Amino acid sequence: MEDNFKNKIINGDCLVELKKIPDRTFDLVFADPPYNLQLKNKLTRPDNSEVNAVDDKWDRFESFKKYDEFTISWLKECKRILKKNGALWVIGSYHNIFRLGTAIQNLGFWILNDVVWNKNNPMPNFRGTRFTNAHETLIWASKNQKSKYTFNYQSLKCLNDDLQMRSNWNLPICSGSERLKKNGKKVHSTQKPESLLHRILLASSNRGDYILDPFLGSGTTAVVAKKLGRICFGIEKENKYFNAAKQRLNKTIPIEDNYLDTLQNNRSKPRIPFGSLVELGIVKPGMDIFDQKRKVNAKIMADGSIKYQKSEGSIHKIAAKILGAESCNGWTYWHYNMNGSIVPIDNLRQKLISTN
Repeated sequence: MEDNFKNKIINGDCLVELKKIPDRTFDLVFADPPYNLQLKNKLTRPDNSEVNAVDDKWDRFESFKKYDEFTISWLKECKRILKKNGALWVIGSYHNIFRLGTAIQNLGFWILNDVVWNKNNPMPNFRGTRFTNAHETLIWASKNQKSKYTFNYQSLKCLNDDLQMRSNWNLPICSGSERLKKNGKKVHSTQKPESLLHRILLASSNRGDYILDPFLGSGTTAVVAKKLGRICFGIEKENKYFNAAKQRLNKTIPIEDNYLDTLQNNRSKPRIPFGSLVELGIVKPGMDIFDQKRKVNAKIMADGSIKYQKSEGSIHKIAAKILGAESCNGWTYWHYNMNGSIVPIDNLRQKLISTN
């Protein structure tokens, strides 16, 4: 049944099309719903030129009540079609994000984070009556409190120069060659940048996961999913957006499989005490281990501890003491001699993992 939603985008109303999807089909939903931010008057720049703002029919709602009813309808369907460990991302502005958040919590999703997308190049507030609106807010939520959602912590840390990824993301708005235009005008008034979806999909999905975008717009989610080896199903109501997304998607070239590997999370690695290697005879008491430059030497003891000069303790504690650090990963600090080659002792752990 999942094949019916494999790398496919359709032209239709999400409130209708979502009902056709079986329960527990998708791993992740990214939703960029209407913001309900209609301007009552035309917005002009200081030189009296008109700003191309969001004044489309799809963003018009009679009242907050109507908008809330619409929000609850599509969110209910998204919750139904998410797998038990699935998750949801929703993006909005101050006009709607608080209403979205209320609905998300009331429907039993479990909010994991709110993320602030700081726009490097926001549109100015031309009238000078308010602060320049320089950010949008994303809500990341698991299907429920018990869901074992995906979070590729190590990949995000690597993406951020080995620092933990924070919840404020500085990324530019969609512009330049990435911005879809027809006859010199924007095809979609709120086209999201690929960099934003790249980070979201990299953070909270894996290769081969099924991704749903019920408000596909100009197709950014589908394009990035295709590049990253995810399987995307998108729904778009407006013909002009759908046609632009389809054309854009057809031109998209996936990243080669060889370059799609991501860093494994430490928490996903089996926790094996170093002492287990001693118990199982993989390493022998009295064996020498040393740092990569062979300037520091230690001996393995019968209980899995190591002895260095007058200090005894775990592989981690002794390595940290030598380095003068609060902590250290002893699996990568300590090495041993394997047929004349210097190899990290982590290789011994991997041997044990592979035999189980």
